[in-house]
Amino acid sequence: MESYPGVIGGDSTKQQERHYYLLSELQTLVKDLPSSFQQRLSYNMLSDLALALIDGTVYEIVQGLLDIQHLTEKNLYNQRQKLHCEHQALKQDLAKKHKDALQSCKSHNLVLLKSNQQGELEALEIRVREEQRMMDKKIVAEMDQKVIDQQNTLEKAGVPGFYITTNPQELMMQMNLLELILKLQQKESQSGIQ
Repeated sequence: MESYPGVIGGDSTKQQERHYYLLSELQTLVKDLPSSFQQRLSYNMLSDLALALIDGTVYEIVQGLLDIQHLTEKNLYNQRQKLHCEHQALKQDLAKKHKDALQSCKSHNLVLLKSNQQGELEALEIRVREEQRMMDKKIVAEMDQKVIDQQNTLEKAGVPGFYITTNPQELMMQMNLLELILKLQQKESQSGIQ
């Protein structure tokens, strides 16, 4: 197989060969997608995508976005784990406090103490649920913002099919386009073309 350099200067023949190569590879990769998405990926869209991929810049952009996404996901996971550990520590502290109080409690105050402890435990459970809910909302909001940032970056880079949207079908189409780009990048790097 002939190899095509990742960055092509003014040689229009080489550029055209690379375009046809990328288009052919994309047409092959599209066959692995669900038929509903295959139908939406026209020849013109694939041709435009191949043009956008010619110099390798889009591969670098996608890889950078992927790295940022992984770091963000890891950071958010660590924040959630930290919150979970804090909640576990609060529950353990409360359990110890309750155990100590029960051991030193006079029998005539036992019913009142247990009632107060039940109230404290329920209040802690409500606090924990609320803080977890708020953390989960924060995570979803940050990930939604990451998607918007990625869409905006890819749109500005001239990658066809990318624009800011929250439409689930369009998001799925964009995910499929990213999958095609990543598979093509992987194929090229394995064969030493890129």
